[in-house]
Amino acid sequence: MKKTTIITISALALAVAATASVIIHKAIPRPQELAGERVMLNQVLHNDSSSFDELQGLDRKVRAYMRKWAIKGASLAISRNDSLLYAKGYGWADEELGIEMQPSHIMRMASVSKLITAAGIMVLQDRDSLNIKDTVFGPSGILKDSPFAGVIKDRNYSKITVEHLLRHQGGFSRDPLFSSRDVKHQLQLDCPPDKEDFFRLVLSRNLRFMPGSWQKYSNFGYLLLSEIIEVVSGMPYEEFIRKEVLAPAGCYDMHIGGNYYEDRRPNEVRYYTHEGDGKYIEDYSDNGEMVERCYGGNNIPLLSGAGAWCGSPAEIARLVAAIDGRPEVKDIISEESFLKMTEYFDKETFSLGWNDTTPSKGWSRTGTLSGTSALVRQFPDGECWVFITNTSTYRGPSQSRYTEALFKQCRELYSDKLPKRNLFE
Repeated sequence: MKKTTIITISALALAVAATASVIIHKAIPRPQELAGERVMLNQVLHNDSSSFDELQGLDRKVRAYMRKWAIKGASLAISRNDSLLYAKGYGWADEELGIEMQPSHIMRMASVSKLITAAGIMVLQDRDSLNIKDTVFGPSGILKDSPFAGVIKDRNYSKITVEHLLRHQGGFSRDPLFSSRDVKHQLQLDCPPDKEDFFRLVLSRNLRFMPGSWQKYSNFGYLLLSEIIEVVSGMPYEEFIRKEVLAPAGCYDMHIGGNYYEDRRPNEVRYYTHEGDGKYIEDYSDNGEMVERCYGGNNIPLLSGAGAWCGSPAEIARLVAAIDGRPEVKDIISEESFLKMTEYFDKETFSLGWNDTTPSKGWSRTGTLSGTSALVRQFPDGECWVFITNTSTYRGPSQSRYTEALFKQCRELYSDKLPKRNLFE
């Protein structure tokens, strides 16, 4: 009898321990370096706080979109006039572990990272630490003393300004950040290339066009901007952005992402790649292993300010609120810098950090990586919609067009049904 009792109690203890393990996995720990500061937004958001009968149709629209594109999980945040009205997760954050998506989960945001980097540059300009008209190379350039500057042979590099990099007008002949294996072979390296290798490779070649005369989307240009932030601030890029940009904006749970599933943050999702040719490729490190494209296909940390950040849609909406020129949330940049970031010239000219700032359409910023699709849309009426998935589709970067259509339909049907409140508070 005693033996049976002991076995029963032991089994119960194991069950409790297993339950506790699941709870611990789902918990969102507070970063130690931020202890004592404000409560993180991601600590208090939950699906239950955005579950309303009158918005069930919105939920159905999002889920139908996910089914159509075979998306495992997604998260949506909606703010209006700098107040967070809605934040909800859909589907799975990690299907294998049975973890449902919550608005508190963070995901790779891909090129939405460029908006963060551009905000960092404008913070430095507001402090008179640099000016976006400053040259990057040459005798008076910001990076004139960098060791890789010595490989430059084309004198037109001295005409590149910080603003040219922000607008993708630097004129570079290559954008190789997603070609680590090719670069390793080309440079005959015995290890994966680091950022200095990429700098030397690209800068040793002649420019494709005169800086400022045209534009060609360039991740490499934003890698240079990350380097500029380090040189000017005297701090590592991630440290400067987190302390001087994100924390003042009220964003405490954004991080540079890792390459593999094992590298994820405690509240980061699992990523999924669409089925078909190209789902599995050789590891970026050229170690001979085949990996799922979203886990080892590219060197994510190397992307730095061009595409390496992870965060939740709610915190991205909070960042937008801190750089949008509205009075409800205090901006982290000056009015002059805000106007410069959103200045519109024509459809052929990139804005600073944003993809597009057409006055009649609002501002947009997209992001795409294997396992991720992100869209930030600030509308002229003050609404900001942020949507991120943990699954990539065969449409690649053009997926944002379908997300735009989802936004349009949902705004027409449900914008006036959104609750009047502010989850930022």
